[in-house]
Amino acid sequence: MTSADSPTLPGFQSGRVAVSDCELYYVRGGSGPVLVFLHGWPATWWSWRKVLPALADSFAVVCFDLPGLGDSGIPAAGYDAASVADRLHQAVTALELGPIGLVSHDLGSQIAYAYAKQYPGEVTRMVVAEALLNGFGLEECYPDSFHFGLNAMPRPVPESILNDAAADAYHSWLLTISSLRPGDVDLAEFLRAYRLPERRSAGYDYYRAFEENAAYNKANAVQKLTLPVLALVGAEGIGADVARSFRSVAEDVTEVIVPNCAHWVAEENPAFVISCVQQFFQPAEVTASHQQTRGGR
Repeated sequence: MTSADSPTLPGFQSGRVAVSDCELYYVRGGSGPVLVFLHGWPATWWSWRKVLPALADSFAVVCFDLPGLGDSGIPAAGYDAASVADRLHQAVTALELGPIGLVSHDLGSQIAYAYAKQYPGEVTRMVVAEALLNGFGLEECYPDSFHFGLNAMPRPVPESILNDAAADAYHSWLLTISSLRPGDVDLAEFLRAYRLPERRSAGYDYYRAFEENAAYNKANAVQKLTLPVLALVGAEGIGADVARSFRSVAEDVTEVIVPNCAHWVAEENPAFVISCVQQFFQPAEVTASHQQTRGGR
């Protein structure tokens, strides 16, 4: 059930939609072409709060809490990207959202790729932010942070190591070191959202599925996506070539550097992200005169 402490956004509606093995929580507002937003870890739909009001002037925006996270139901299994994408597709179908654009960040970008791959005729364009794909570059980042290995350890190892107090300290550290200005990220809300042990286990389950995601991505990379992909990279963020990763699975990828931010691009520089999304999903393409772009490789 939705927590009484869950945040709300003025002018937006929230609801729950049943899928095969749980209910997904969503927030929606605006009208026009539909954009579906997928968040990362350890976050929730709330990570998009700063960009949604402006985008709702031109688009129907819909944010889901990923299965197991935020206020969505907690499935017993199926945290690999393809299975999560299937649940999201069930939700999109039930809500009659029609063709959608995908806007994703971090972990959500793994799922966005699987969604676009499984339902290519139903996705118009895709934004991926601060993310590398399993099997195509993410593994190179593992030495940079111990959280990849810790989260992926089998049950009940991380669950036993990280009790409530330790988990707060762990998530606080991760959210702080990955942002230029920690005050831009709603630390209190994201700590609240992962305070229940079952929510934390679900988050770890996404990492436990990384090897399965890598196998899926490699098996499906032969036939690349043809839809346009916009890769957003924080100027002080992941520090890796997001575009190169997604060019392994997609033909048309443009990378844009988001200035004055690190990993949490939509929270640290929302005005720039709003502009990128507006231009990418409207007739005017992202141009070099408006954004600083990184050349293709």
